[in-house]
Amino acid sequence: MKKNKNRIATAFALSALVFVAASCVNEKHEEQSSTEKSVTASAPTAFPYDLDDPVKYNMPQNLFEISGIVFHKGDSKEVFAIQDEDGDLFHLGLSDKESKFTKFGGKGDYEDVTIINDYVIVLKSNGELHTFPISGINGAEAKNVVKTKDLVPKAEYEGLAADEKAGKIFVLTKEVKKGKANQTDVFSFKFNAGKFTSDKTYSLPFKEIAEVAGDSKIKFRPSALAKNPATGEWYILSSINKLLLVTDAEFKIKSAYPLKRSFFNQPEGIAFDKDNNLYISNEGGTLAAGNILLFKLKK
Repeated sequence: MKKNKNRIATAFALSALVFVAASCVNEKHEEQSSTEKSVTASAPTAFPYDLDDPVKYNMPQNLFEISGIVFHKGDSKEVFAIQDEDGDLFHLGLSDKESKFTKFGGKGDYEDVTIINDYVIVLKSNGELHTFPISGINGAEAKNVVKTKDLVPKAEYEGLAADEKAGKIFVLTKEVKKGKANQTDVFSFKFNAGKFTSDKTYSLPFKEIAEVAGDSKIKFRPSALAKNPATGEWYILSSINKLLLVTDAEFKIKSAYPLKRSFFNQPEGIAFDKDNNLYISNEGGTLAAGNILLFKLKK
């Protein structure tokens, strides 16, 4: 009788132990499922453009060295562009075989162009800005052109963009010869009736870019930037690295995407239209004309 009682007690203990173990497994499984769900929910959204499937528009010969592009109020029916060395503002339809142009300056190293509040602003590599009303683009020469010097520190500049909603422009350094050699700076200015007022300065640390790009030896030399009107993110091109960097509205680095050399000979300009389609311009090469690549927003 005593042996039977012992057997019953032992069996009961084993049953309790099995129950506890099963409960722990279930609890762990539920915790893991919960964690997996939260990771999935917080995962970044997929890149909204297929960088392997562009629509290519070859540019006329006078835009062989196209170096900056922009649309007026996002209207893709007409693209505004500049090219290195010529102080001319070009404007044309993407499929046009010829382009109209208006002279705004002499020979120089012009790098990027933007439009804000019906003013055209062109950036030279030394940081100098040329500003004039867009209303004068149909003449042979732009009137009321204002040159602004010493707005930004001495450096090499290639990127210029506007945020019309915020009433600001952004000037992006390509390379700093002295001092901050470990980062790229973005200088923002409030723009009102042709005048600039200093606002904020943002930094893009090379170390963070290298971590996101997965290349510890990367030398980031950005050539253009544009703000995605739908997400508020900044898209920043680096022609030398064949890289597209994406940041948030405050230039906090989020992700990086490699650009195929077969499509991107020398990516120097970037823009969005009002339908949030992405455009990247390339300077021409030995066997190719300058072009603009259209990447349609994924449906």
